Amino acid sequence: MTELTPIDWAKRPLQIYADFSGRAPRAEYWWFTLALVVAYIVISIVENIVGLDHTVGPYGFLSILLMLGTLVPSIAVGVRRLHDTNRSGWWLLIAIVPYLIFALAAGAAIASGSMMALAGATMLLGLLALVGGIALLVFMVLPGTKGENSYGPDPYAGGTAAATV
Repeated sequence: MTELTPIDWAKRPLQIYADFSGRAPRAEYWWFTLALVVAYIVISIVENIVGLDHTVGPYGFLSILLMLGTLVPSIAVGVRRLHDTNRSGWWLLIAIVPYLIFALAAGAAIASGSMMALAGATMLLGLLALVGGIALLVFMVLPGTKGENSYGPDPYAGGTAAATV
């Protein structure tokens, strides 16, 4: 597994796009993330040149297609990366749930006409989302557990137990 090139690591989540089991080492997660960032930058430049930017809110049509096309592989590699650190994939929700709660709180505040409640909910939930995002970043940066853990064999162990490309 460790002999893979950065391009192989970046392609791997697309090859096993809907696999939420097993483990993903740091190389797989971060090379895939870098490839997505580069793809978004290139697509944004192309959309800007062609005049397709801001066709769907702040995004262009091609950016939306890329987001939708990589949504499942992105979630799957995030879950597998958390599995590598011996954490449940449900930890991904730590950065999303505050926004969902905010939407409910904002709806209630708007319905009641209390803008102070909306401002308070925005600050509190924004802070929770920031803390959750930082915690998730730390989890993604941490090295995986050595040897087998409760989510599978060590991806760097080599041999037949490790996942193949």
